Amino acid sequence: MSTSHTARWLDAQEQQVWAQLSTMILRLQPVLSAQLQREFGISQFEYLMLARLSEAPGSMLRMSVLATTTGSSLPRLSQAVSRLEKRGWISRQADAQNSRYTVAVLTPEGLRRLEEAAPSHVGAVRQFVFDRLTSDQARQLGAISQRILDGLPPDDSWPSTPRC
Repeated sequence: MSTSHTARWLDAQEQQVWAQLSTMILRLQPVLSAQLQREFGISQFEYLMLARLSEAPGSMLRMSVLATTTGSSLPRLSQAVSRLEKRGWISRQADAQNSRYTVAVLTPEGLRRLEEAAPSHVGAVRQFVFDRLTSDQARQLGAISQRILDGLPPDDSWPSTPRC
């Protein structure tokens, strides 16, 4: 980002909205993760990995794509995949299309664990997000979120319509 031009500072309302948005994002993830950890022994990040794999064709993704779609670095993802491999929920394989790549594959046991955790996780998402919004507000939140996402730098490995 260039600093050679004068900053367009946030006005008071924009500053308040930005503070609320960033605080909500920072607080929501640990709340959801604590619920998953307490009930199922997995973090929000691990749940997200399992969910992204379950949505992918053949329940597999290249490690680099999985890292991108979970907002992770490859080293962090690799450590988490190792933990889930030990539990038998994910396996790693050479990519059949290009052996230079490694794919993460959701195992049947991983899918079972995801299916066990999903109702409770969705309940928490509903409790902390959607039960607090009207249908119109939820649609607006989706439209606003997509507009912000559309303004971010392109990344071809990110899914066009992320789902939780």
